[in-house]
Amino acid sequence: MSPNAQPLLSPSLETAPLLQNVSHPDGVPADQDEEPSFIDRLAAIVQEPLSPLTKVLLIATLIFLLLSSVFIGLFAGAQHKLNHGERNGGATVTVTATVTTTSQATTTAASTTTVSYPVPPEPTSPPEEPVCLSASCISLASSVLSALDESEDPCENFYDYANGGWLKSNPIPSDKGKFGHFEEIALQNKRLLQQILSEDSSSHFSETSSLMASSPYDEQLLQKLRGLYQSCLDEDYLNEIGETPLKELTQKIREVFRGKTTVVDILKSKSEQERDRLTAVVAYLHSRGIGALFSYTTDGDVGNDPNLMTLWISQPDLGLPSKEYYEEESIVDLYQKTLKRLLITLDNEEDTILEEQDMDEAPSKLVVHEERLKVWPPWPWPPWGDDDDGDSPENRTERAQRLAKEIVKFEKRIANASLDLDILYQDPIATYNPVPFKNVSASLPEFDFSTYFSTFAPRNFPNAIILTSTTYLSDLSRILNDTNKDVLEAYFVTRAGLAYSSYLGLETEAWQAVRSLEEVLNGIKKGAVGDRAEYCVGRVESALGFALGRYFVRETFGGDSRRVATKVITDIIGAFKKSLKKLEWMDKKSATAAAGKADALRVKVGYPLSPNTEDPRSLANWYYRVTIKNDTFFENMLSAEIADQIRTWFRIGKQRDPQSWEMYASTVNAYFNPPANEIVFPAGILRPPFFRGDWPGYMNYGSFGQVAAHELTHAFDSAGRLYNQNGKLEEWWTNSTSNGFNVRQKCIVDQYSNYTVDDGKGGKIHVNGNLTSGENIGDSGLIQAFRAWKAQYNDKTEFLLPGLNYTREQLFFISFARSWAQNIKPQAAVARVRTDPHSPNRYRVHGTVSNIPEFAAAFNCSRHAKLNPPQEKRCIFW
Repeated sequence: MSPNAQPLLSPSLETAPLLQNVSHPDGVPADQDEEPSFIDRLAAIVQEPLSPLTKVLLIATLIFLLLSSVFIGLFAGAQHKLNHGERNGGATVTVTATVTTTSQATTTAASTTTVSYPVPPEPTSPPEEPVCLSASCISLASSVLSALDESEDPCENFYDYANGGWLKSNPIPSDKGKFGHFEEIALQNKRLLQQILSEDSSSHFSETSSLMASSPYDEQLLQKLRGLYQSCLDEDYLNEIGETPLKELTQKIREVFRGKTTVVDILKSKSEQERDRLTAVVAYLHSRGIGALFSYTTDGDVGNDPNLMTLWISQPDLGLPSKEYYEEESIVDLYQKTLKRLLITLDNEEDTILEEQDMDEAPSKLVVHEERLKVWPPWPWPPWGDDDDGDSPENRTERAQRLAKEIVKFEKRIANASLDLDILYQDPIATYNPVPFKNVSASLPEFDFSTYFSTFAPRNFPNAIILTSTTYLSDLSRILNDTNKDVLEAYFVTRAGLAYSSYLGLETEAWQAVRSLEEVLNGIKKGAVGDRAEYCVGRVESALGFALGRYFVRETFGGDSRRVATKVITDIIGAFKKSLKKLEWMDKKSATAAAGKADALRVKVGYPLSPNTEDPRSLANWYYRVTIKNDTFFENMLSAEIADQIRTWFRIGKQRDPQSWEMYASTVNAYFNPPANEIVFPAGILRPPFFRGDWPGYMNYGSFGQVAAHELTHAFDSAGRLYNQNGKLEEWWTNSTSNGFNVRQKCIVDQYSNYTVDDGKGGKIHVNGNLTSGENIGDSGLIQAFRAWKAQYNDKTEFLLPGLNYTREQLFFISFARSWAQNIKPQAAVARVRTDPHSPNRYRVHGTVSNIPEFAAAFNCSRHAKLNPPQEKRCIFW
């Protein structure tokens, strides 16, 4: 009852006399000694007129007696059922229930029943578990139930057992090569961002709307964001202007490479002039985010000062996803056709040709006019003549075909000179090679690094450059010397075409040429194009993601989300530290150091503070160089890319910003950064099916907990373990501990190398256990999430989900497995195996749980089950 509720009767009525004075029926005074009989008293009451109050109380009395009778009957029935199931004999007792009702007359009703119960009472089954019936739990239970395929054996095929229903209900969209929970959440996030970017977003986001009105910086940010978005949506205009923006860019590339925009020193030799032109064109491409010849980034000098931002130079991205593709004839043929189409489309050269007119109007008349190049080089060439003057000119189509083949040969040589990805991703010692700035050009004399650096950072030259490969630049030198200049020019033009064709209209030849290649590489249905708004949101996010993250966070990351997520992470760190004391392969000295590194981890949850998501002025300053005008989408994206490259170079020589992030707040992902010794979890991934603040712990620790444990474990995987707690690259474990780790690492390499994927052609491709070893070890951290959940478990708050006949332990592992649900085309699966350090999702589940005995115990797996191998065959790190 509410404390403010009023009593049913007023105080005056409650204190009224219980009985009224009445006269004897025979005229005998009431105070005489003779007492009337019970019959006389009852008759007197019946004959006396009833007051309204008396009537009300009598009705209440009857209702109360009726309810009491029902209660007594139910009680007797329950006792009868209990007696019916007794096994050890019992005692019989008599229970008398007496109900007294008070009105102006007092009535007492007594009911006696005899029941039997066992002595002592023993329940015939365990007491029922309490069930969580909140709206969140009901929705979660429905989601889990619909995702299951209980026809599968969890001990043999847990991935399909946990995800079979979801996989059947979520086919891959025709415009994509894969679709899983990560993609599903990303799509949900984009739909929310789309509302923010729409002009009418104020009607959907009242809080954001009021914020916009009060902050001029928010108005600036939203103007940039929406301007870029709208320029992307204007497909009619993009198709109308065609390839013009890309042609202007590639024409500039040709001019720079030919020296038309630079002052050529006549005192320089031909080789020096060629070096200047090569340097200028690569700097121009890199300033616009177009990869060519080599790549660069900025990060800490992990051998000396991990927080001193230094320039790193590495191998470039290729036109095809990996070097293996250059050995596939069908892929190479398609790639050559794509390059040929780009070269023809982006050829801006013009020449004078003859074209025959309509013979009916002018049968003998030929006109001369300017048209796009049909013959190259211009004939005759060279203009001063040579021994080949009698040869026929090369047709433009034939020339494009020849150059496309030469580009593929050129890229294949670069691929062969590049490090294998398992070394690039998994061996931080082999890829740390600091070189003094003044000596770096010695490896590549065809390139002037001093001029290159001055293009980006005229006041801030790096003292040293870190090379990921000691041989790549010298190999590149030989490749450049063996390559004709027209092939190099064509290579630079096609690099720009591959990078920027997606920003053109869908009706352009350049867009269609690159799309045809992507369709085959990713298994996308030919001609299938996804929702334009979804694409445009992604482009805005990639260009202005920190600004867009401000409004995403305000709508999705409130309440206790950060606190609850942070607790999950810190609980897992605590469980990890406890497990270190029990590892047979890690000695006490190394365990102490490992615990110190875990304590030193920076934990970042939700959104960055540099630029500050909470401060629109900080974000406006971050993006002030990005100019979004009423120009084409192509030009707007180019502006954003140039600004991003400027920010990259301005970091060189400065200390790391401890508040900076490498991901946007809306990103569905997480990461560990070894030099910074930090684990980072954007708000974008802190959403179902990974996380919700009011979920039971076994669900949050099984889903988001495994993400947190994965990133934590990266600090101690095959690469992460080589960085100390300050992010410095050094051997900080003892030799015996390192040897013990190496034994287990070999175990997991061998385990995952036995897994295969279909290549779509009737064959199998093995997972690269060396390439994926770090991520597989990261996945082994799931056991820490399990232990962390167990340590904080409270049976009074973590109720079971309704309608699911599973234990909490089983639901923990189901929550883990369902995070990785994904349908994927064979072509996309092949690309992943060749390029991605993460194993296919099916094996991220099966490989992980087969190494955790607690999984087999939770599902009572037989010792012969596929996912319950003998203990000696498990790869157990923790």
